[in-house]
Amino acid sequence: MRTLLKVQMDVEAANRAIKDGSWARTMERVMQELQPEAAYFTALDGKRTGLIVFDLKEPSQIPSIAEPFFMAVNASIELAPVMTLEDVQSGLERAAEAF
Repeated sequence: MRTLLKVQMDVEAANRAIKDGSWARTMERVMQELQPEAAYFTALDGKRTGLIVFDLKEPSQIPSIAEPFFMAVNASIELAPVMTLEDVQSGLERAAEAF
């Protein structure tokens, strides 16, 4: 299932992880595992934030995805299923047929 992962990092924890190089290693490991469709980084709510779109194959992947962020930068995360425009159009067509 196409999933959006929103990662918001604790500022102080991220500062330490960036300085000691552990953040780069964590990101490399996670990105290799996720093979994301897209990954964007910005500042939201005054925190470093990553928005990563990837294929969640099964819910049992969630701990191995979330824990590196929790452990490395005291992050908060959100996971949400997302759709492409084509997915929305297809879903709306099916919904219209149901009525």
